[in-house]
Amino acid sequence: MSTATTAVTYCRICEPLCGLIATVDDDRLVSLRPDPEHPLSKGNACPKGIAFTEVQNDPDRVLHPLRRTADGEFEQVSWDEALTDIAVRLRKVWDEDGGSAVGHYLGNPSAFSYSAALWSGLFLKRLGSTHQYTTGSQDINSRFVASKLLYGAATQMPFPDLPRTDFVLMLGANPHVSHGSAIRAPRIKHELSAITARGGRVVVVDPRRTETAKAHEHVRVRPDSDAWLLLSLLHVVFAEDLVDEAAVAAQSTGVDLLRAAAAGYPPEETVVRTGVDAATVRQLARDFATAPSATAYGRTGACLGRHGTLVSFLIDVLSLVTGNLDRPGGTVFSQGVIPLEELAERAGAMTYGATHSRVGGFPDVMGIFPSGIMAEEITRTGPGQLRALIITAGNPVLTVPDGERLVEALGRLDLLISFDLYVNETNKHADYVLPAVTFLEREDFPFALTAASPRPFFQATEAVLKPYGEARPEWEVFEELMHRMGMAMTSGGPLSFVNRPLLALEKRGLRLTPRRLMVTLLRTGPFGDRFGLRRGGLNGKTATEHPHGVVLGEHASTGLLPEVVLLPGKKVRLDPPEIAEELARLGERHRLDGADGSDPEFPILLIGLREIRSQNSWMHNSPTLMKGPRRQSARVHPNDAAAAGVVDGGTVRIVSRHGSIEVAVTVTDDVGPGTVAVPHGWGHRGGWHLANASEGTNVNRLMSSDPADFETLAGMSLLNGVAVRLEPGS
Repeated sequence: MSTATTAVTYCRICEPLCGLIATVDDDRLVSLRPDPEHPLSKGNACPKGIAFTEVQNDPDRVLHPLRRTADGEFEQVSWDEALTDIAVRLRKVWDEDGGSAVGHYLGNPSAFSYSAALWSGLFLKRLGSTHQYTTGSQDINSRFVASKLLYGAATQMPFPDLPRTDFVLMLGANPHVSHGSAIRAPRIKHELSAITARGGRVVVVDPRRTETAKAHEHVRVRPDSDAWLLLSLLHVVFAEDLVDEAAVAAQSTGVDLLRAAAAGYPPEETVVRTGVDAATVRQLARDFATAPSATAYGRTGACLGRHGTLVSFLIDVLSLVTGNLDRPGGTVFSQGVIPLEELAERAGAMTYGATHSRVGGFPDVMGIFPSGIMAEEITRTGPGQLRALIITAGNPVLTVPDGERLVEALGRLDLLISFDLYVNETNKHADYVLPAVTFLEREDFPFALTAASPRPFFQATEAVLKPYGEARPEWEVFEELMHRMGMAMTSGGPLSFVNRPLLALEKRGLRLTPRRLMVTLLRTGPFGDRFGLRRGGLNGKTATEHPHGVVLGEHASTGLLPEVVLLPGKKVRLDPPEIAEELARLGERHRLDGADGSDPEFPILLIGLREIRSQNSWMHNSPTLMKGPRRQSARVHPNDAAAAGVVDGGTVRIVSRHGSIEVAVTVTDDVGPGTVAVPHGWGHRGGWHLANASEGTNVNRLMSSDPADFETLAGMSLLNGVAVRLEPGS
């Protein structure tokens, strides 16, 4: 007789957090399906969410603590044995060199586990670590810096008001595949179609005719030229008196810097750089500025070029100067249901440039430094040398530039430990790999970037499954390590805004847990019950009472600018010195690079692309996602393929100044002449059998780990617009 039961939960692979129904039998996951009663996703989920059943039940999954032996293999050990040894060795490093010798790398999945993110942060702050790294320098840190400069709040993520807008200008984003980033819109494909159905427009600016571009209007642009294009759009807006002067005066200061800068970039002069003809640029600027409402939006494609911070900055400026910031149908401000990030901002914890990295002198971004400098931070001797590294749900060997250099450096660490579901290309070099829980094996509250929601929404979930094997939540392990090191988790300093509620709970005799912290913040937040003072507000029982989640408003709030801007006068700053300096660097590059900035020895520009059945580097071990003719393939324009002597279905050798790879070829005019697009996250050599058997290579072998090649303001790795040449494969 079947004992199967179902449980309501939500996916935590990417930002839409689509609703799921899990079927469980005898403490094993049987299946996942979309939740038809979820108010936002409404029975929709992507292939990755459904296929997570195979990750949950994967025979290659790490289910017990593993210790690396002298011959490089792993042996199973007890939790007690692992934690005792780790605590002793970590304490030794800390006693000798303090927190400046201890580091942490936080991978993408941790962004969807509030408890792992919070407690790892507390742990590192308690140790006084000066080495904190994330996937952000390969993804979104430039957006955070732009927000810090514009609004005084790094975590403020303005987003497009999709349900009410008449015009979306989208740069470097492909939400038909990514499902939306820095915005929570589970049915974003439907949202975009609804705009055009009501007579509006969606214009996709991208070097590739992406899946989203095919469904809407496409403006092809040369890779890494977004800054020139945006300045030309602003040139037209300023020159043709399309500025909403009242909005500019009421909302901002310093517009003269941008007015003067844009004057030097008429579309007729930037066409050689951008590939977009002047007439198209001028009409696009006019249409955007005169639309009843409009919003500009950009994501990873806009963040990963040589001027990523400037591009993110200018995207918001375009909305502001046309009167489309903080208004219905425009670009609106995010408002957290759980105001953790807001509290952190007001407490001064979300810093920019408060400290600088030992290697490269990069400013911190919320305490984080560029991941691309980790290898040199490990190998460079002297005060502050990185000696012990903790990795949580990360695989930097495949995600940072020049992973082989990082592999060599990892071998020099005194201690390397990893929390993960798999032995991957990075942690196969670790001293210990510790079994982490999946998102189905832990309770959860919505965390990073969920405030950027066109329809305010809240859903929390209990664990669907008991942890398989000996897997443990990361936060419990961090707490146990701190105990075994003879230290207390709580402390003052930059995280005092977290410690105060924790200490208050402790005085009431309650164990200090991530859940109690989040419930406290939920109840005191903008939609909370204020501990009974606001009837109908959210509290710790909301998840049980509304398992499918609860919609908190028909639309995102507007008129929030005076609340969310933390700069003097509560106005957006358009002339920070960092942007003035970056504009000067752009102008100098424009002057020295030649007409189009191309390199005759490496005339092709490489960009990345996302795939609907991949999630960075960690879902290539699922049979469902890998079925069929699945392989990594470079997209090459027919003209470039013919010139290089490569054919569709064959292989191509891609060469940069920093390395070379060979990869399969798809010849297509989806990319323009002079552009090659290669998916990231491939090249598996870990403990996952199916992934290892797949064709593919690590595209980041083409990228530079020299700090001189990183974006200046946020330390972003240059992953888009990389100069390469094409040769026949072997």
